[in-house]
Amino acid sequence: MPIVKVDGVEVEVPAGATVLQACEIAGKEIPRFCYHERLSIAGNCRMCLVEVKPGPPKPQASCALPAADKQEIFTNSPMVKNAREGVMEFLLINHPLDCPICDQGGECDLQDQSLAYGRGQSRYDENKRAVTEKYMGPIVKTVMTRCIQCTRCIRFAEEVAGVEEIGAIGRGEDMQIVSYLEHAVTSELSGNVVDLCPVGALTSKPYAFEARPWELRKTLTIDVMDAVGTNIRLDSRGRQVLRAVPRINEDVNEEWASDKTRHAVDGLVRRRLDKPYIRKGGRLTEASWDAAFLAISQVDAGSSIAAIAGDLVDCETMYAAKALLGSLGSTLLEGRQTGMDYDTTNLAAVNFNTTIAGTEQADVILIVGSNVRWEAPLVNTRIRKAIKRGAKVFAIGPETELTYKVEWLGEDLGVLGNLPDAVNEAFAKAERPMMIVGGAALKSLGAALALVSPLGLVKDGWNGFNVLHMAASRMGGLMLGYAQKGGIGDVVAAKPKLAFFLGADEVDFGAFEGTFKVYIGHHGDKGAAAADVVLPGASYAEKSGTYVNLEGRVQRGERAVFPPGDAREDWTILRALSGMMGKTLPFDTIEQLRANMATDTPALATLGLATFDWAPPALNAAASGTLTGYPIKDFYLTNAICRASPTMQRCSAELVHGQEFAEAAE
Repeated sequence: MPIVKVDGVEVEVPAGATVLQACEIAGKEIPRFCYHERLSIAGNCRMCLVEVKPGPPKPQASCALPAADKQEIFTNSPMVKNAREGVMEFLLINHPLDCPICDQGGECDLQDQSLAYGRGQSRYDENKRAVTEKYMGPIVKTVMTRCIQCTRCIRFAEEVAGVEEIGAIGRGEDMQIVSYLEHAVTSELSGNVVDLCPVGALTSKPYAFEARPWELRKTLTIDVMDAVGTNIRLDSRGRQVLRAVPRINEDVNEEWASDKTRHAVDGLVRRRLDKPYIRKGGRLTEASWDAAFLAISQVDAGSSIAAIAGDLVDCETMYAAKALLGSLGSTLLEGRQTGMDYDTTNLAAVNFNTTIAGTEQADVILIVGSNVRWEAPLVNTRIRKAIKRGAKVFAIGPETELTYKVEWLGEDLGVLGNLPDAVNEAFAKAERPMMIVGGAALKSLGAALALVSPLGLVKDGWNGFNVLHMAASRMGGLMLGYAQKGGIGDVVAAKPKLAFFLGADEVDFGAFEGTFKVYIGHHGDKGAAAADVVLPGASYAEKSGTYVNLEGRVQRGERAVFPPGDAREDWTILRALSGMMGKTLPFDTIEQLRANMATDTPALATLGLATFDWAPPALNAAASGTLTGYPIKDFYLTNAICRASPTMQRCSAELVHGQEFAEAAE
């Protein structure tokens, strides 16, 4: 490995490293605008200039220069200082002095670096350039006069999102960044360009003029919009969450987040349940907690009681409900509220075993019944990285745009029993083969498992069999036993006299006719409309909770704000109700609950990747039927929080349904 000297300090750097990376290894800060660790090198801002010997007697762009053995690098010489001041002066020539009204103010790379590396005054007296605003959709707000043409947004759209709808037109001073025909950017990851933009040219449209960063309380938590378990930070002021931004976690989301993760938060303050309700005369009327608990406890259910978990529920809530039902003699627990049923006797057989990060290492991938782009956008980005390494992708299901080249094998699940020769040959040559089974194909789980051996999916140090879940609560629910052999059909067939719906809004409530329905949730959505008693709970932003993502990774989020009105954390509701029902649960604090939960389900005791032994069940290997669609019909409206969000409603109308919106001139 090359050994270089940075400001007199010798450091050893990996082969292929750049001078900028060598400087960072040596602990030196190098300013940059266009360079980003996860994007290709552009080398067009010139802010990262350093002096290198041997080499030409002029500063060089460290981001694009390979580190070589016996190189001497100077990061703070007079030449470098003067060069950076000159670059900064040019970058600021046309930049408007509108920091007081810029949403990037307080967290702006240009502000920070102009203070640290700029001259302190301007010598430019000519007229400044102005650029008209561009339309990029309901997520991204543009003030393109501020743009310094770093091209980070273009490279992200092409390389990570795979939606080549942002580009540059013109040359030199006339260069402008625009979206394709100035239409809305259709990527479900478009909001990430706001984080990437080092100036205020691209900012968050829903968050515009809402707050300054120093006003916000920052809370580290876990996203629940899908099963990826994106690590996020919720920024709140008072009792309202104003924005969600991603945190870096190389194993899960790198530093990206989907638009749904970022912008569904405005749904947290709309259509909220903040008081208990009891249905009287066919109408829900406000009630006290005591009256609501009394109405439930008076139901003569005995052990005929069930609990249905929704997609956004934390493990603590599900465990409290399980404990309550167990004390009443019932095991009617189900989390697959839309009716899916598949064998759960071995959790490894329904887990994403390759892991999210491990997807990048696959060299051939078979996708069965999954629109990965909508079901797990950040898994889709990993597949794109695998393709860049040479992976080939095959898919069974209706053709859709996944942002990369796919060889479609048709819509008939029977293909699983007779794969084309090209597929078999590709898997035979593969060292790290991978299969992804989506929700549309889980009815043929047996046929997919039957291919594990013929395709060589499981070998030493590699498990290429994966099931792609879509609900944040799914894996945690399966670990806690929220799965009947026949799915929710078994619960309906049991005709329970009392049923708890834990944030479950996608259930066919007509099938529970004659059942006393108790809805514990945070939004007045479908579940509340069908309930006999409504108990207001807390959203993921309003409670500390444990979540297990699709790869079996146990993670924990913290409370950012308090629930509105009389709403309470879900597990505390069940604890209080248990006392009224004469079956007081054996925990009073969340710490006690977690200790009991860890005893009952040891895999939930430790944060990190849970281990499931690979022992797949022997299931019916026959596969038949045509896949006519995928479970997610509208990416932006998949749960109660999204449906309450004006931003998500606008995204759905414009990006999914093609509705056009007139934009007023700003």
